[in-house]
Amino acid sequence: MPGISIEAFNKLTAMELPLAAQNGCHAEDIGDGTARVRLPFNKSLTRPGGTISGPAMMALTDYGMYAAVLGAIGEVALAVTTNLNINFLRKPEPVDMIAECRVLKLGKRLAVVEVTIYSDGMDEPVAHATGTYSIPPNPNNAGTALQS
Repeated sequence: MPGISIEAFNKLTAMELPLAAQNGCHAEDIGDGTARVRLPFNKSLTRPGGTISGPAMMALTDYGMYAAVLGAIGEVALAVTTNLNINFLRKPEPVDMIAECRVLKLGKRLAVVEVTIYSDGMDEPVAHATGTYSIPPNPNNAGTALQS
């Protein structure tokens, strides 16, 4: 069972993450430590050459990491990014961006997450990222390692 439902996460986005909500980010699937999130195409997110900008893909990455972490631990609003490393692999198409996210390791205070971003409808990834989320101290945040 995921720690947060898709509906609850999307409601949280609308209420607490104004930039993500403004850009139309939403979760399509959330599991126990996994998430699939979408950034709808918008011309304002492009750079010269008509491709999706790096900052837009980094924002989607962070948003997806948050969804995956909350899928693992439940609604912990103050879980925050402490590290994000992204590799841009190929030019993204001017379409929706899809991020597939999974928690690699969940500890009491930190979660390590992997994210792969695709242009909607394409098989080859356009970016790959890893990141770390800090989880605020709470006796209910049990430290476990998720299975691949």
